[in-house]
Amino acid sequence: MTEPDGGGFSFQDKRRIDPETGEVREQPAAPGPDAAPQAGDAFEQIVEGLEVDAGLSEVDVKVGELTADLQRVHAEYANYRRRVERDREVVRDDAVGRTLAELLPVLDDIGRAREHGDLDGAFKAVAESLEATVARVGLEKYGAPGDPFDPTVHEAISHAHSDEVDGPTCVAVFQPGYKYAGKVLRAAMVAVAEPS
Repeated sequence: MTEPDGGGFSFQDKRRIDPETGEVREQPAAPGPDAAPQAGDAFEQIVEGLEVDAGLSEVDVKVGELTADLQRVHAEYANYRRRVERDREVVRDDAVGRTLAELLPVLDDIGRAREHGDLDGAFKAVAESLEATVARVGLEKYGAPGDPFDPTVHEAISHAHSDEVDGPTCVAVFQPGYKYAGKVLRAAMVAVAEPS
């Protein structure tokens, strides 16, 4: 330790090598666990503790913000994935529905051939296979005499009065209707009778 002539200022040379002799200096032993901390050391430890606590609270706030951001992004992604799946189902159902709608004239021809007794042999096997396939895909045929008339699924092409019915009733079906996935692909063409 050196003390200049003015007094009051002192410093400790902590260099490991003596600059004048070039020899390695002996280092003083580190204070043991029994050594009592000085007043300055205690103050520095308190300040460091406060800085650590302040740093931890800032870290906690930042972690909370990042967690909230991550949860929001996760929820947005989950909603996006559900929306894409739902849209994919709608597009699939729409494509299948359009394809089935194109096959309706063929099914009508099969029905007319069956009514006239022309459905036999290999043609009969192909027709039954086609009808089974479209039914398996989900095409529903509807419209039979005696069904109650429903303007949302039936198209009335003639109207009559009859004492044999209790309400608007389909008495004849000129063309069957078809539904797919809850949507009407083609309304059934029917003759309607109402009570007199």
